[in-house]
Amino acid sequence: MPRRGHIVRRAPRPDAVYGQPVIQRFINCMMQRGKKSTAERIVYGALEVAQQRLKKEPLEIFQTALKNVTPLIEVKPRRVGGATYQVPVEVKGERGQALAIRWLILFARKRSGKSMVEKLAGEFTDACNNTGATVKKREDTHKMAEANRAFAHYRY
Repeated sequence: MPRRGHIVRRAPRPDAVYGQPVIQRFINCMMQRGKKSTAERIVYGALEVAQQRLKKEPLEIFQTALKNVTPLIEVKPRRVGGATYQVPVEVKGERGQALAIRWLILFARKRSGKSMVEKLAGEFTDACNNTGATVKKREDTHKMAEANRAFAHYRY
């Protein structure tokens, strides 16, 4: 972090197909070794497969999945007098979205399946239906924050 001034946050350009900056951000996080066209093919293919499974619009599927996975509260370690407490803090919009995107990609990659398109489509459908590993991760995060609610007064 710089000592003076603020970091100006640049929003990614909207994606080519749906015109949504969030999908472009998802594609950028999905990308490995600079292969953006491959990442785009995977994401758009997964949205098409999810559309066939759920009979909904792809944009609606993506937004619902992201909303169902975004955490509202998380824990941050805070050192007080030699002891480290897990202090529950609210998650701001940008961070919540970043965590949701990261978790969707992580659990899609861990999934067993034929291709990455199938894995990601499965993760989208599970997230839309409020099931699956990504939703479980969000629930675990919320449970951890709820369990450590006693340390909320250490919030900074």
